[in-house]
Amino acid sequence: MVEKAQKMALLVGCNYPNTPHELRGCHNDVLAMHEVLVDRFGFDPVRVALLIDKPGSSIMPTGANIKKALEKMIGQAKPGDVLFFHFSGHGTLIKPHFSSKKEEAIVPCDFNLVTSADFRELVNHVPERATFTFLSDSCHSGGLIDKETEQIGPSSIHKEDKFGSFEVSGNSHKPKTIPVQSIIEHLTSLTNISTSDIATHLMELFGPDASLPFRTPPHEHDSMAKPLKPDEGILLSGCQANETSADVEITENGRMGYGAFSHAIQMVLKENLSPLSNRQIVLLARNTLRMQHFNKQHPCLYCNDENADAIFLSQVDHQP
Repeated sequence: MVEKAQKMALLVGCNYPNTPHELRGCHNDVLAMHEVLVDRFGFDPVRVALLIDKPGSSIMPTGANIKKALEKMIGQAKPGDVLFFHFSGHGTLIKPHFSSKKEEAIVPCDFNLVTSADFRELVNHVPERATFTFLSDSCHSGGLIDKETEQIGPSSIHKEDKFGSFEVSGNSHKPKTIPVQSIIEHLTSLTNISTSDIATHLMELFGPDASLPFRTPPHEHDSMAKPLKPDEGILLSGCQANETSADVEITENGRMGYGAFSHAIQMVLKENLSPLSNRQIVLLARNTLRMQHFNKQHPCLYCNDENADAIFLSQVDHQP
């Protein structure tokens, strides 16, 4: 008997309301994605979890809550299932003092960073033949799943991509990034500890819920982060690791906003009703952003060769 595979999703939008880092479009991004997952891709609304930092939300998108929700989704998955995670919010590049490399990270509403090492560890537990697709509309998002293979990235930039404005006529925009110093200043205001070591602040505030690179020595981190099996992680990032993604506010029709990359994905899906591969959807999103004059923001694709040409959010039936 063939058992139908499940489709499950976690959608996280962080607007950081009433803070110096406030964005306008992140809630709109994930609400729009919720609609397209249900209407076009056949997701059961019961299996689509939504976390937004709207005042009064029962579960806020903190670092711990995001990781718990991802762990729950992955823990429920079976071979052949389709898992999807969409994050719209700030991103940053951070370097733990004991590490030799910078970590790409998303910034939850409580600033408890979730890094590329955390996503590597999560993907390592995805069942065989299930897929985990991560669409991140945040700055410095290229490489957000550690050790993932670049399919479309810095080496794929076309000559015409390197020039042009970052302006959109009639709209205002804001980069979805928070400088490291601003993160340290915010955390220092909470811990009252005078140090520039971000790990000290994160461990003081979040303890075992802090990101993996800040809890473990480098040699332990490296051994834990190795892929445990053939890799089923698929990352569609809003930009390269050294770039910023834009949060756009539409000025002529009131205070409505969206993430430039999330909006580009929505446009690509509306204009292409037939199935698209992961590679196709990223290339088309790049072209859409270029036509909108976001020529310094280059969406990327990181995954294995097979998943690069697999259909976006495809489903594979499996034997129980």
